[in-house]
Amino acid sequence: MESVIKVEKLCKSYANVTAIKDLDISVCRREVFGLLGANGAGKSTTIECILGTVKQDSGIVSIMGMNPQKDRKKLFERVGVQFQEANYQDKIRVMELCEVTASLYKTPLDYENLLKKFGLADKLKSPVSELSGGQKQRLFIVLALIPNPEVVFLDELTTGLDARARRDVWKSLSDLKENGLTILLTSHFMDEVEALCDKIMILKKGESVFYGTVQEAVESSPFEKFEDAYLWYTEGEEKENESI
Repeated sequence: MESVIKVEKLCKSYANVTAIKDLDISVCRREVFGLLGANGAGKSTTIECILGTVKQDSGIVSIMGMNPQKDRKKLFERVGVQFQEANYQDKIRVMELCEVTASLYKTPLDYENLLKKFGLADKLKSPVSELSGGQKQRLFIVLALIPNPEVVFLDELTTGLDARARRDVWKSLSDLKENGLTILLTSHFMDEVEALCDKIMILKKGESVFYGTVQEAVESSPFEKFEDAYLWYTEGEEKENESI
């Protein structure tokens, strides 16, 4: 299958601290790839290097055959990005933010249909600042999808959502995947990873400690449940980060 995201021997350090080391990732079209690990394990740095917002020290990155450093404008016509934290003007309304976002792209999706799909149809005229945390999170996903991307990056996509809303988001993303969307996501919810991800990478101190399917991760561990297996792979790092 065609590799839409290709990463080879990716390395990045800050001063004397290694953020990520020798990462190899291949994500095919219509796949959902999960990048997992404790806070500080290197997930954000990996995504920033893949997107080209941070320059790697060494290694090769391509998205749909393009270099994110050199082909930034062309690439971001075809890539959507949702970050866990985003700041907008205090009084801007949902409709205004969607319209501004849509105006930046040649073939945007109908944002009203997206808002309906993600349960925000009644918030068109609401100021973004007045949305609940869960509603903002769903809006950020909508904004990432407005460009009609072929690839989308989602960071902790269902943080702040209740159980029903989380499952509704999963269903919407599964439908988009069936229509050809490729997704790279980060998540701390193991049930979400099990439900959505075709392949995963688990990072520990900037290095890959597992790469493959959820089922393979369980089979390679001493445990029968994925959440237990994940904790086994990240043992030590999770405890270290509890005190930070």
